Amino acid sequence: MNDLLRRPLDWSALLALAEEHGVLGLLAALLGTCDGQLVPQEIQQKLQDRLRAQLLFTLSMTAELFRLLEDFAEAGVETLLVKGPVLSMQAFGDPGLRPYVDLDLLVRHSSIQRATELMIAAGYQPDVPMSAIRAGKIPGEYLFTRPDTKLLVELHTERTFRYYPRSLPIEALFERRILVRLDAHDVPALAVEDELVLICIHGAKHFWERLIWIADVAALITRQRNIDWARAALAARDVGAERMLHVGLRLAADVLETPLPVPIAAAVQDDSSAGLLSAQISRWLPFAGYTPPGLLERAGFRLRMRGGIFPGAAYLLRLSLSPTEEDWVEGAEDQRSWLLDALRRPWRLLRKYGGDGKP
Repeated sequence: MNDLLRRPLDWSALLALAEEHGVLGLLAALLGTCDGQLVPQEIQQKLQDRLRAQLLFTLSMTAELFRLLEDFAEAGVETLLVKGPVLSMQAFGDPGLRPYVDLDLLVRHSSIQRATELMIAAGYQPDVPMSAIRAGKIPGEYLFTRPDTKLLVELHTERTFRYYPRSLPIEALFERRILVRLDAHDVPALAVEDELVLICIHGAKHFWERLIWIADVAALITRQRNIDWARAALAARDVGAERMLHVGLRLAADVLETPLPVPIAAAVQDDSSAGLLSAQISRWLPFAGYTPPGLLERAGFRLRMRGGIFPGAAYLLRLSLSPTEEDWVEGAEDQRSWLLDALRRPWRLLRKYGGDGKP
């Protein structure tokens, strides 16, 4: 690394690129291990300022997380924290090392009305009105904003994780849950194997356009040495995400040169389609999502990511006809009109991605 830093570098471009890819904290940690004289003082100061702001935000989010978990526990609503600070802790050993803009909590769909009431009582404004919830509308996520602090919280259920090829096995996830130590608190979280599958599906959902999502996989499988790979493979198979898991692991190996654990390495290397998808993603990666694939390329990616012609076609069709709040018929948010919402969705996607892929 010291040899690399001795070459001419556009430091401003490096910092901007690291921020776009969500790896500014990781870059700062890496530069901290190098000869300090090789990093310009102004760059060191910029890193410190940005990391200080990130740390303060993380502390405020963590404090709010503990408050919400206590409220939910007192009301008897079981929750699991996914991604965010618990992933940062499990993958990097530091809840503030990777950035996140909101808190993601998983609850049972049967609890979403009560959970929404609790969030409103805690001072949050719901993006999805209670009338829509009572009408059985299923959004992409249940988003809540706290006006005084601008904090964001997303509640997810087994019905909002539509990018899972098969239904989320919510009861199995709660049965396998673990406690993660976070700032002297034990936080309920997904088992490591389930978290790994989730972040691989999440990366696939977003076409792996940011480096931080690949870094998450690489760091998680490196730091968590007791992963039960048979369980991880089974968890992926149960939701039809074997190819997505393989692609996430292949990207960790191809992009970040992460050694794959022996129990899973052969399966990943033998999946030739995962290798082709990894190469395709690597070509997209430098653009950090600024030149997203067009509609046809997106559709082809979804088909291959699911694995198999018929499973891929079924997956693509389900995604194309599963409406979110963006597809709800205007003025009918409190009415059950799934068919109309579903029919609107393909046309909205065509308008959004039918040109050069840019929303």
